[in-house]
Amino acid sequence: MYEDFASTLAATMWADYDEPPQRADDGPKIADLETIVVDGNFPWTIVTVEAEDGTIGIGEAYPSPGVHEIITDYLRPVLVGETPLDVERLYNLMRSSLSGRGSQWGVGTIAISGVEIALWDLAGKLLDQPVYQLLGGKMREEVQVYADCHAGEAMVTSADEGQEETTYKPEAYARAARLAVDDGFDIVKFDLDVPSGREIDRKSGHFDPPEIEHKRRVVEAVMDEVGADAEVAVDLHWNFSPETAERLCRALEGAGLAWVEDPIPPENVDAMRELKRRVDVTLLTGENRYERHGFRDLIENQAVDFLAPDVPKAGGIAETKKIANMAESYYQTLIPHNIGSPVATMATVQLGATIPNLYAIEYHAREVGWWEDLVVGEDLIQDGTIEVPDEPGLGIELDWDVVKEHEKQ
Repeated sequence: MYEDFASTLAATMWADYDEPPQRADDGPKIADLETIVVDGNFPWTIVTVEAEDGTIGIGEAYPSPGVHEIITDYLRPVLVGETPLDVERLYNLMRSSLSGRGSQWGVGTIAISGVEIALWDLAGKLLDQPVYQLLGGKMREEVQVYADCHAGEAMVTSADEGQEETTYKPEAYARAARLAVDDGFDIVKFDLDVPSGREIDRKSGHFDPPEIEHKRRVVEAVMDEVGADAEVAVDLHWNFSPETAERLCRALEGAGLAWVEDPIPPENVDAMRELKRRVDVTLLTGENRYERHGFRDLIENQAVDFLAPDVPKAGGIAETKKIANMAESYYQTLIPHNIGSPVATMATVQLGATIPNLYAIEYHAREVGWWEDLVVGEDLIQDGTIEVPDEPGLGIELDWDVVKEHEKQ
């Protein structure tokens, strides 16, 4: 029923919106779209777009309910039969086909993002070119990666000698920071919106002085351990009211943090700009924004110092590059959010290779011992960096046996 409905819309509602250009030979057309969910520390939704000749492009959509249904029931009938080389035309076609169903904000944009990444991979493979070349060429040979070390149980890694540290004590953070730095990372990040062991009501977003002191001591312990060897950032996950965010940021002003991430909820740019004006710390936000339109007010108001779009969420590779271009005119830098598998990571690497205003990208799976096993060949991350590959498409090949082994049932 859904396919019939989407096919009817494709034939009527937007039939004249994006007519393909006339070419002598478009090559193989799109034959199918599918998804598979890998059960990592997040449900990683891998998207495949198959051409008529059997070539497969891989992408990834941000973890979100409903992505599979949108891709298979709505986007598949829109794209099957189209030439996969017209990536940006197909992006607009998908966007118009989901108009009113989240193509500007939310799960619709997320689904489109995953397909868009797969289209770039497919186009690169069909043309025997890396994605960065299709986007105008690369500006760097490698991309810096920062390690998100999380908090509590998630800080435990296979390198932690079997210690089951599940508390939120400052010394646990310091030990996890040392492990990450010893693994070659020059930037580490921790969750700071965490329990202290005291019973408090967290729903208001207000922290009293002892809670703020706990957070200050966590940062102090990490900086004492690795501050001379690496940059340190913290994530507040938009859990604080402006008054508490201000008091917390002021308590951290002398620590020398690389950035404070998402100190307040993302919707109110005026509140974020006012916080930036009142505190002397570097602020970062962006993972809950969609497409260039969702970043325009952040950029124009210069409400934060760093921007963190998530490629499989914000619109895909080309749309995130447009965000970067807009930010560049305001001299702002990108530190892309990334909680995905190697597919999302390499999509972000391909983007990062093409823009001047990239600092680093996130790696969010240190506790997933088989993350690197999803890809055929050598480990992607070497000494806190990823080399920009010259192979066609995203430059990686998935080990489908490992993917199937960890498929979410």
